[in-house]
Amino acid sequence: MNGPVKVCAVDPLAVIRSRLVRQGLDGEAFGEVADAVAWLGAVQAQEFAEAKWSLAERVRGATDESVEAAFTRGDILRTHALRPTWHFLSRSDARWILRLTRPRVHALNAYWYRKADLDGALFARADHIVTRALADEEFLTRSELADRLREAGIEATGPRLAYILMHAELEELVCSGPRRGRQHTYALFDERVPTSEYEDRSVESGLQELIYRYLRSHGPATLRDVTTWASLPVRESRIALAELGTRIESVTDDNGTVWHWTGHVASAVPKSEPMTRAFLLPMYDEMTVAYQDLRVVLDTALPRVDFLERAVVIDGTTVGTWKRTLAARSVVVEVTLVRELSLGERSALDVVIERFGRFLGLSASLECSVGT
Repeated sequence: MNGPVKVCAVDPLAVIRSRLVRQGLDGEAFGEVADAVAWLGAVQAQEFAEAKWSLAERVRGATDESVEAAFTRGDILRTHALRPTWHFLSRSDARWILRLTRPRVHALNAYWYRKADLDGALFARADHIVTRALADEEFLTRSELADRLREAGIEATGPRLAYILMHAELEELVCSGPRRGRQHTYALFDERVPTSEYEDRSVESGLQELIYRYLRSHGPATLRDVTTWASLPVRESRIALAELGTRIESVTDDNGTVWHWTGHVASAVPKSEPMTRAFLLPMYDEMTVAYQDLRVVLDTALPRVDFLERAVVIDGTTVGTWKRTLAARSVVVEVTLVRELSLGERSALDVVIERFGRFLGLSASLECSVGT
């Protein structure tokens, strides 16, 4: 995307500022990791280290250790939902979100299931082997589950193993367990996820709730944003939007419609003063991957950005990219800017660098350059 994109006559910068507030990045932060995940509905999490920082930017005083502890306890789960990739879900929301979105994820995976020679009979066998192994040993790594499958006559490596385990996740059989060192483990879903108050929620009710959660936490947004984010059917999503009534509002012009929540966190298009905070958005942050329209506002000096890169954002505007270099007791954050920063912007950047160091429990330093 080259430069700001006009969406429904709405000021692009105001939209991004509003999203920063709605997502818990600017303004009052969340008190607990699970609260942030529940508010957002789901948080993309295939890059685990990146996803932990993504949550920590939204949670008051969170550190790498405190986010990891919430994951270890099972307050948040890492599983496949919404799309064919890992997401964090809150424990209380995992069942109904999986039941709502898994048919679409299975449909998106169908070609790859066939390519890997995976059919219903083989999935049934594999599911039995995997769940029996976890019932015997509680937490097992991917390679350990591959060994159990191979011992039972099912060869499972590479993508084939990935789709076998993803299928088991989607069917509410397994989910994330605590990490063993740096290795992820799987656990039985029923052991990690208690019966939910939303257990008997209908598909229609779940669809409304997920769209409501998305607009409440991610809006202003378009219908294309929400249906792509959660792999939802467009026709049914339009009906759900209409049934949300006064809880949401829309702005429409010749370019289309933008929807937003009517709640108190922030107005849809706030005419606010410039934001003073800087953000080091990680790869796959919800501020970028959760949208098809108006992902971020780019500085006009920035001709192109890969939205899977890490973005430096100040006052809703992407002013550069960043990467980190870890040492035993320190971290160096290298920032490549598209322009020189003002004194106030540089001060805001220094603050978030210090915050990133506290998150990691390391001394943090900044190396800054202006790209050509």
